[in-house]
Amino acid sequence: MSVRAIFQAAKVADVPSPYDTIHLKVFYPAQMSGSDQEQDMGVVPADEERSPFKVVIFFNGINCGPEIYQWLAVKLAERGLVVVTFAWVSQNIPGMVALTPGVDLKNLAPNTYGTAPTASALPTLLAELERLQSQGVLAGLLDLQNIILGGHSAGGRVALESANPQFFPQVVAAFAYGAHTAAILQLGYPPNTILPLPDALPLMLIGGTCDGVIAKSSHRYGVDWEQATTPIVRTFKEAIAANRGDSYLLLLEGANHFSIAHPFDSTTGRPFLDFPATQPEAQLRNLIAEAIGLFIEAHVCHQSTAIETLNQHLVSHNPLIASFERK
Repeated sequence: MSVRAIFQAAKVADVPSPYDTIHLKVFYPAQMSGSDQEQDMGVVPADEERSPFKVVIFFNGINCGPEIYQWLAVKLAERGLVVVTFAWVSQNIPGMVALTPGVDLKNLAPNTYGTAPTASALPTLLAELERLQSQGVLAGLLDLQNIILGGHSAGGRVALESANPQFFPQVVAAFAYGAHTAAILQLGYPPNTILPLPDALPLMLIGGTCDGVIAKSSHRYGVDWEQATTPIVRTFKEAIAANRGDSYLLLLEGANHFSIAHPFDSTTGRPFLDFPATQPEAQLRNLIAEAIGLFIEAHVCHQSTAIETLNQHLVSHNPLIASFERK
């Protein structure tokens, strides 16, 4: 089995040109066939024996290129998933052109929060998946009733906030790295507010104890965080009300805001705010990918061995794990 990817482009409705196009890279488990099309065009068939493929849609951080998450997309595709990353250059914030995960600010406001998804790219991405299901190398091979949302930083936030079956019944779980739901003062919230999550689906929050970007952004929320992980911990404890046993908080010792990024890109975004990672980056990435993969296999694929491994193996005296909680 190998991992291959295809590129697609999709138009976003009601967005003015030139900011109305999303470019997708779709990773999938492949099986070399030796066909002429494969030899001449590089089009490798999907590994149909592993289908139908559950789908992960991954939302990048603001001004974080999707290529820095390719390592994770490949690792998840190796586990039998289709993974979508994308690039969307747009003006989510008036006057600021950025590579964005798609953040719908109007749905973050006090009078609308929780009534609609904050992931403005998601309807377009779901429509494109429907198209891929009808034609091309993945035709008929996607399980579009089992879609997992994931993301980093702002992308992780919109993934968590949009994982609501009332918005998108085909979404069944969500995970995030370096994300929380602290309320931004400029939108009109009181200081030190943590906004609730839909809390209807399995969720996994992952963070690092050396996250300088979160630590140095606390002024946006009218508070001085006690630790870099404080808003992530508070999101887990305060924004998730149910205790079904399918939501997780994983804090990584020595990981920073960009421990999920490889190769690291220092030319854009706010990496200059970050603290240095104090643990081997490759080991941190492997743990991130393993935790996410087990979470999906446990609570979307319903593999009993994955549930056991997730709940037992990850807490077994691993020096890279600062804290692991389940509720």
